[in-house]
Amino acid sequence: MNTPPTAPAKINLFLHVGSARADGYHPIESLVAFANYGDDLQFAPGGNTFSIRVSGLFAQAAGEPEKNLVLKAAHALKQKVPRLGGGEFSLTKNLPAGAGIGGGSSDAAAALRLLAQENDIALNDPALFQAAHETGADVAVCLEGKARLVSGAGEILSEPVSIPALHAVLVWPGTPASTPSVYRAFDEAEVKRSTEFGIRASDIPLERGAFLEFLAKQNNDLTRAAWRVTPHVAEAEAALRAVDRTILIRMSGSGSTVFSIYASEADAKTEVEAIRARYPDWWVKATTLR
Repeated sequence: MNTPPTAPAKINLFLHVGSARADGYHPIESLVAFANYGDDLQFAPGGNTFSIRVSGLFAQAAGEPEKNLVLKAAHALKQKVPRLGGGEFSLTKNLPAGAGIGGGSSDAAAALRLLAQENDIALNDPALFQAAHETGADVAVCLEGKARLVSGAGEILSEPVSIPALHAVLVWPGTPASTPSVYRAFDEAEVKRSTEFGIRASDIPLERGAFLEFLAKQNNDLTRAAWRVTPHVAEAEAALRAVDRTILIRMSGSGSTVFSIYASEADAKTEVEAIRARYPDWWVKATTLR
C-alpha cells in the first residue's frame, strides 16, 4: 500500500464565484477534496531559525526557497508560539506550480502539522489556524486534508464532509495559470456569476450515484476566464472529453489543472496512458480523491 503524501493535491470539485466585494475579494463556495498524490515534506529540528531545501521535478518552478510558503507558515506560527524550535525542511515538489491544485498551500499546511507534532501542539490549537490564515487563503482547509465546504473568501470551513472515493485523472497541460490574471479576466468578462450561495454539508449526498448527480449540477465559474488566460485548459478538457467512459470533467481552482472522474481505477489508468501517448509533455496522474 502506498504511503499517503504529506502534502496532497487539493482539488476543487466545484467552485462558485461571486462578484468582487468592496475589499477586492470574491465570495466563493467550493467543495474541496484531496488526492492520494502530492508533495513530500520532512522536518529536521535544530537551531532557532528555519531553512528549506527543495528538490523534485517541479523544484525550479516552485520559486525562490526563501519565499516558499513553508517558511512563511513556520514564521507565522513562531510569532504565536515563541517556544517553537527551528530546523530544516526538506520539500520534494511533485506537483506543478500555478496549477490550481494547492501545492504551495498544502506544503504550508504540512509544515504546520510537522511543527505541531514536534512541539506537542494540538492540531485543533487556534494558533495553527491563525498561522494558516495568515499564510494563505487555502492553507487552513489543507490542515487536516479532509473534504470540506469552503465559503466566504476561503476562510469559512464546514465540518469534514463524507464523500465517496472518486477515481480520477489529473491533467496539467504544462502552462501555469496566474490566479490574479484569471480573476481579472473573470471580472472583465460579461459572464454569469454565482449570486446565491447556501450549500450545506448536509445537502451533499453520501451515496456514490447521488453524489455524482449532485456534482454534475455544479460548476467552476472561473473556467471561461481561465480559457482566456491559458488556452491549454480548454485543450486539456477537450482531450479528456474524447473518451466515452468519462463521468465528469472540470477545472480545479483557477486552473490550469483539469480533472476527470471515472467509474473504476482501471478506466482512470487507461485514460492516463491515452493522454500521455498523445501529449507526452503534459503532466498526467491517476489518483483517488476523498
